[in-house]
Amino acid sequence: MPKKKSAAKAASSAKKLTPVGRGVIAGLKEAIAHARGEIKLPTYTYPARVNVKAIREKSGLSQSEFANRYGFNVRTLQEWEVGRAQPPSAVRAYLIVIDDAPDVVAAALAKSVAA
Repeated sequence: MPKKKSAAKAASSAKKLTPVGRGVIAGLKEAIAHARGEIKLPTYTYPARVNVKAIREKSGLSQSEFANRYGFNVRTLQEWEVGRAQPPSAVRAYLIVIDDAPDVVAAALAKSVAA
């Protein structure tokens, strides 16, 4: 049976950790606390599917124009539109924002390109 480290040795070992190592340990402690029900972690929900073609058609843009305006690969956009692939959750969230406020997104992107 392995010996337990003394508190002093554990503290000394912790000082030798890199920032990444300390972050990993902090994350593991948080995960354990969550599993025990001691803390509640935030959850994020994104729609399982978005109708990419409907969003693009609502914009009045061709596939090429939509892809260029919002930073997508045209072929990837086509794959999403025909249902051969689904956009990742972050892209689904981005598409929802595009659908809701296309001019705001286009202006923000144009501003970042000009900077």
